[in-house]
Amino acid sequence: MAATTASESITLEAAIEIAQVALALGRSRKMAPLAVAVLDQRGALKAYLGEDGTGLLRFEIAFGKAWGALGMGFGGREFARRGAKGPVFLNALQAMSGGRAVPAAGGLLIRTSGGLIVGAVGVTGDASDNDELCAIAGIEKVGLIADTGDPR
Repeated sequence: MAATTASESITLEAAIEIAQVALALGRSRKMAPLAVAVLDQRGALKAYLGEDGTGLLRFEIAFGKAWGALGMGFGGREFARRGAKGPVFLNALQAMSGGRAVPAAGGLLIRTSGGLIVGAVGVTGDASDNDELCAIAGIEKVGLIADTGDPR
């Protein structure tokens, strides 16, 4: 299965697999119920899976983690660091985005081996570090590169 299209966007099949793998890892590690949103490089929703027992706002949080990383051009860890250093900017960004951007681990860019951004994933439900582990597992399973916002 090709993970990206000729126009260099995450495919529907890859987006679904990322979400399924993320949920499977969460289950195998007995994490709290997870929600996973996968966006294409334009920020359009490609796939969403939410487990039974997730909270009412989990779609918005998962989407916001992915959307924020995509909009800023770096993973959620870097987004969180910058938000902590610049709360005035973060407040302005939240106002401009209608509150959609969630600066936290668990929001990752999806890159090709050449570094091209082809989408983003947001996972929520457990501790942000655990959310991130699940997202990484899904992205790597389809042969793409997970960009957490930390240097490699």
